[in-house]
Amino acid sequence: MAVANSNTFARPEITAAQSVIAGNIAALLKIPLSATHDLFQVVDICQRYADELIEVNNHAEYMALCGRLLAGLNVLKVVLKSPLPKHLIEQLTVNDNNYDEYRSPLSTDSETTCEYCCALTMVLLNQQVTLDQQEQISELLFELLSMLAEDLKAPRFIRTTTGLAMIEGEAVPGIH
Repeated sequence: MAVANSNTFARPEITAAQSVIAGNIAALLKIPLSATHDLFQVVDICQRYADELIEVNNHAEYMALCGRLLAGLNVLKVVLKSPLPKHLIEQLTVNDNNYDEYRSPLSTDSETTCEYCCALTMVLLNQQVTLDQQEQISELLFELLSMLAEDLKAPRFIRTTTGLAMIEGEAVPGIH
């Protein structure tokens, strides 16, 4: 029978002064993330989660990072459907049309790639793979997120005498 005033811990290796989650990861997990963030902020945070996922050796930290990554990817899905803010349009705009220089290695659209990342994260969260497979999937997830970020940050627009146009040449209505 437990005593109500007991100071005995159920797991003696974890004490009140000791956190289950290390400082760097705890700080990373506390980063606020919502649809009010812009596309670049959300994808950068997701990349940080995936990068840390490769390095972490603690199971609790690993699971927490997977959970936050999945939440971040769900925010990314929302942000991908939102109109780009003016400051991002400016960052994605170039003055010359050298399309080949800005080609992305991705052949699928950003929303599909984000779904692939979510699926891989769910596989990791389900804990139904071997440790070797978990490591490979984590690395694949990081690589896929890196390609997605590179694609999302690649120039999309070019300045013309009539305003902005897509790099491929079609006009962009409603963007000044």
